[in-house]
Amino acid sequence: MSTTLETDICILGGGIAGLWLNARLRGMGYSTLLVERGALGGGQSGKSQGIIHGGTKYALHGKLTQAAEAISAMPGRWRACLQGEGELDLRGARLLSEHHYLWSPGSLISNLAGFFASKALRGRVDAVKGKDLPEVFANPAFKGKVYRLAELVMDVPDVVRRLSELAGDSLIADSAPHVERREDGSIECIRLNGRRIKAQRYILTAGEGNEGLLQDWGVSQPAMQRRPLQMVLVKGANLPSLYAHCLGSSPKPRMTITTHPCADGQWCWYLGGELAEQGVNLTPDALVARARQELSELLPWVDLQHCQWTTLPVNRAEPAQSGAARPDTAYLQAVQNVLVTWPTKLALAPDLSDQAIAVLQQQGIQPACDDDYSTLPRPSIAVPVWDICFP
Repeated sequence: MSTTLETDICILGGGIAGLWLNARLRGMGYSTLLVERGALGGGQSGKSQGIIHGGTKYALHGKLTQAAEAISAMPGRWRACLQGEGELDLRGARLLSEHHYLWSPGSLISNLAGFFASKALRGRVDAVKGKDLPEVFANPAFKGKVYRLAELVMDVPDVVRRLSELAGDSLIADSAPHVERREDGSIECIRLNGRRIKAQRYILTAGEGNEGLLQDWGVSQPAMQRRPLQMVLVKGANLPSLYAHCLGSSPKPRMTITTHPCADGQWCWYLGGELAEQGVNLTPDALVARARQELSELLPWVDLQHCQWTTLPVNRAEPAQSGAARPDTAYLQAVQNVLVTWPTKLALAPDLSDQAIAVLQQQGIQPACDDDYSTLPRPSIAVPVWDICFP
């Protein structure tokens, strides 16, 4: 016989978006249960580069887009949380870099792209020179330009750790949650192994996993799309710290590099941008060869001779858009007694929580439950992808 757990809000999906919303709702007095079928942060969150974008990468063609405007407030909100002054207390979560950078390798087109970005985002982009340059660009061979962004880079696994602390006893692990549907099409409960969760509202924050949950529920809309990447990872003991977009000839970064700590004390460069988008249809060996060539052209003074190389396929899960276009903002749609969400970007987790809270308040959902969940099986925190890819 199943045990029935009652809660105000049941969240399905333990990435950054679900954990952030869970912590905010608990801070407002709601009882919550967050169900994770794997490890916390083990999906799209853990495969992100940790950049809290402020919109600069969406303005490299010289004007502010809706995407740039929608995300512009996010770095400030994250910084406030890191200082213990925001909507959540993220003090103690590891900040990898106070700033992200744009860098031009020196070609005319890429220099112009940087110039347009700085004009479009005045006050958010500053040219840096001399002693203010990141160490990797201090080499005499570097002839390009560098711009400092009002953005930051987080250690995502450590943010997951901190958000899991804020979750208290509200997290529950179950490998195969099942949606039970009422005759009117709403959700009756979430059935777990030996338990049932009944809530006033159910919120889907499972990223790519939302698709299976919607199918299980028997709902076809909102639909989901995937935009694939193939990231490149480079691991070495002496890699210099680098957090930057390389400007190219298109409105997208030619390459985006972030640097992450490995469990054995070495470092991993995680390479995204156009390299990862255009590398989707390449074999891993071919993409690694392309990445080696790109880095030898862009940063020839960096010694990568003894590094390890591999690739990682990543699917970015988003609400389906006309022409498979990238959504500009975090997405939320209310369907019956469910909120279906996709944050679309790690940085937009605070915005997604705003939207969810606004809908719950509009629907008149108030805290009403006070159950004890302290004996539930708790999900683990995912191992960082760089430690999985380089065991």
